Amino acid sequence: MRLYVGLDVHSSNTRVGIVSEDGQRVYDCRLANDVGEILRHLAPMKAEIVGVVVESTYNWYWLVDALMEAGYRVHLANPSAMKMYEGKKHTDDRHDAFWLADLLRLSILPEGYIYPKEDRPVRDLLRKRSHLVKLRTSLILSLHGIIARNCGVRLKGDVIKSLKEDRVSPLLEYNEDLHLSGMMTKESIDDFTVKIDKIERYIRTRVKLRWEYRGLLTVSGVGKILGLTIMLETGPVSRFASAGNYASYCRKVPSLRLSNSKVKGRGNRKNGNKYLAWAFSEAASVARRCSPQARRYYDRRCQKTHPAAAHNALASKLAKAAYYIMRDQVVFMPEKLFV
Repeated sequence: MRLYVGLDVHSSNTRVGIVSEDGQRVYDCRLANDVGEILRHLAPMKAEIVGVVVESTYNWYWLVDALMEAGYRVHLANPSAMKMYEGKKHTDDRHDAFWLADLLRLSILPEGYIYPKEDRPVRDLLRKRSHLVKLRTSLILSLHGIIARNCGVRLKGDVIKSLKEDRVSPLLEYNEDLHLSGMMTKESIDDFTVKIDKIERYIRTRVKLRWEYRGLLTVSGVGKILGLTIMLETGPVSRFASAGNYASYCRKVPSLRLSNSKVKGRGNRKNGNKYLAWAFSEAASVARRCSPQARRYYDRRCQKTHPAAAHNALASKLAKAAYYIMRDQVVFMPEKLFV
């Protein structure tokens, strides 16, 4: 008898639902999040188990790794592509586990990519770097506001981030309260800068751009750290059927629901990889400053829409260019991209 396993994972426990090939529910239990206990409950049925489904939540690494090491065929369910029938009056963890198993049994399970275990730690470290960069940016914007309101001066972000020269303190020292507020913010920015630099130095010793991704460094706005981020977040580019699919995964395509050419709402704009969305947004910001072709494209878009949409359009262009660079092993050609 062929069996299909659905695991509904929570922070402290996992609901197990197993169905047979004819749809009969043959096993149901709730277990603590203990690898040994889960494997012990599955072991008597291992020979009949065709596959195990785990939903891609925030805490799937430990369970998927353990199941794969134990020899099970594991499927990672993509939650954003699954939607249970809304007409149901009652659902709970038990129904969710059996539902996952049934999707696998019927061969209609939307699957996510199981990223290699050995590459996940350094990828997560780069994610921590992006988190720190965002926190530092919020502090820089706050300090911009303090200085602009009280001094009528606008300092560039690079000036504020500088560890060599303090241009903030002289502007605010005329007022004790403003000076303390400004210096606390500046010290926090400097602290984040030191931590970000430490992560970047460590990353460069841990991982190098693989040869098939080296063309990313020719993309306007992409340096070594962003290149590594794109490489580690993308994985094998062959899993994307087209540049449009890849741009969608990077959250760089519009999300609309149309009927008879009329807008009927919006879809899930958060469907995709938020870290790639951030990486290509950062690349677009740099490209606007450093690439004349990118700047002209951005300015043309600004004439037709608002700056945020123009920026997103530029980021989408770069994402699609990166796809072809990774797929075809070519270099970035702005004259073809910005026509």
